[in-house]
Amino acid sequence: MRFKIVVSTDTVNRLMIPINYQYPLSSAIYRIMAKGDRQYADFLHEKGYGKGFKFFTFSAINCPFKIEGDRLLLQHNELSFVVSFHLPEAVQYFVQGLFSSESIVIADKKSKVCFKVKAIEALPNLLASYGENQILSRTFAPLSPLVIGLKNDAGNYDYRSPQDVDFISSLIYNWREKIKASYDDVTAQSAFLFATVTYNRLPPKSRLITIKADTPEETKIRGFVNFKLEVKAERRFLELLGNAGAGLYNGQGMGLLEIVED
Repeated sequence: MRFKIVVSTDTVNRLMIPINYQYPLSSAIYRIMAKGDRQYADFLHEKGYGKGFKFFTFSAINCPFKIEGDRLLLQHNELSFVVSFHLPEAVQYFVQGLFSSESIVIADKKSKVCFKVKAIEALPNLLASYGENQILSRTFAPLSPLVIGLKNDAGNYDYRSPQDVDFISSLIYNWREKIKASYDDVTAQSAFLFATVTYNRLPPKSRLITIKADTPEETKIRGFVNFKLEVKAERRFLELLGNAGAGLYNGQGMGLLEIVED
């Protein structure tokens, strides 16, 4: 389940946000979710749906900007982004209500902009007409950097490019772990999952993102865009991949995929 969220601010002069805006935007989304936790839990209990806000991710922001050092100087007082949750379609209106008229603050120690949610639009599920166990093939492209990594002996990630030989095996391992969390071990182990990388005319582009910049918890992660994934699996597992995101750091806005051919 995914939504296009449009936010705006009354401020018009020098709208500056961090170039590494993903962490503050993630924190704003978490805050809204946390406010709705009790309501949402009650709603699920009454309706008998799902496991809650287990997985979510979001896209890069859509707004013209200029780069000034470690800041983005926004050229408009309105921006949009896509946020995606792995939730039953039946809770669409609840989620829309949760975000409607909320504030989203994108800030760090150097700059701050407070946006108001202007509109939230549910985007169509392009797989909805198929049976959940039907095996489908689709082409995905990342709307935000896709982060794939293997932990080294020091416990840190060595990040993988789509051109690395173990990129796909690591992606599928992570995907299977998400299936395990959503279903069970047996379902995850037996799931048929296939993926391969295809390229545009140019090679994949690398992006370095800093999480919690200028704090003791600062972490640098590397993701990639400008490539496609040819994927084959049961519809329910394709939806999980599309809704929850592929790879690592999904909750920080990494790995949101969109179907580019249907």
